[in-house]
Amino acid sequence: MAAADSEKSRLDEAARAGWLYFIAGHTQDEIAKMLRISRASAQRLVSLCLAERLITFRLEHPITACMELAARLKDAFKLVYCEVVPSDAAAPQSVAGIAERAGNMLELMLRGDKPVIVALGTGRAVRAAVERVSPIDRPNHQIVSLVGNISADGSASFFDTVGRLADVTRSRHYPMPLPFLMSSEKERSHMLQLEPISKVRALAAQADLRLVGIGQMDQNAQVLVDGFVTRQELFDMMRRGAAGELTGWAFDAEGHIIDAGTNRRLTSIPPRVPAAALTIGAAVGKAKVSAIRAALKGRLINGLITDEATAAAILGK
Repeated sequence: MAAADSEKSRLDEAARAGWLYFIAGHTQDEIAKMLRISRASAQRLVSLCLAERLITFRLEHPITACMELAARLKDAFKLVYCEVVPSDAAAPQSVAGIAERAGNMLELMLRGDKPVIVALGTGRAVRAAVERVSPIDRPNHQIVSLVGNISADGSASFFDTVGRLADVTRSRHYPMPLPFLMSSEKERSHMLQLEPISKVRALAAQADLRLVGIGQMDQNAQVLVDGFVTRQELFDMMRRGAAGELTGWAFDAEGHIIDAGTNRRLTSIPPRVPAAALTIGAAVGKAKVSAIRAALKGRLINGLITDEATAAAILGK
């Protein structure tokens, strides 16, 4: 039994070294420092990872610690899907690992012949996931945006995802041609009644998969950094108890959507509560822990892709 445990541990370390080398892009010297081993040992682990076919183009070896954290998250929050990837100690905010897994999930779904509808949020993790999808000809699928991607100054978001995914899959796509926020509730109500917008929203309601980012609500909030809300609007939502946001919809520490402030002028499609279709949040980092936990508690998502460090913090480990 001890020999079996030793072999499992050895393969775990080889898989970890392989992930750091082939996916995170670290050198063998850097891996040696991170794992606190010699460079020769790091080289042997990377070679073992290849020899045992633990990695091809994607990491195939289920690292035990990650699997255990994923199982605990699924049980604690009644999730239907959960993936936990190894943390990159040298770049704790890196989305490379979660993007690889999310991209793999998207590609597997889109490679099927059965027509599917995929609804996408915006943000760095979702964009990075879409960029990992290999070209494939699937014109029967439909890709739809959950988010109005025009900022207050009229510029489009750099992190738009729908057009990019449509380019590599040849799928029909439906952007949300609206400002992220309207100037008033009345204007929002009028715009949502327009027939092209109604059709996009109806299609999104039928989505087989929703992939979204989860944002923190603090002075580094992505909705502020990307110019979708002003500092005053952000602080107003923080005073109202905002702990995080999902496609722009601010929610409190219990995961309840806040019925006030920018939420009343937001054009994004609201989350279904509880999430019905597979709704996966992809997020990583210490700053996002409280936002992810709140989204899980409020059942705004029923799936999660994150890393070891973030998963452990969510669980309070």
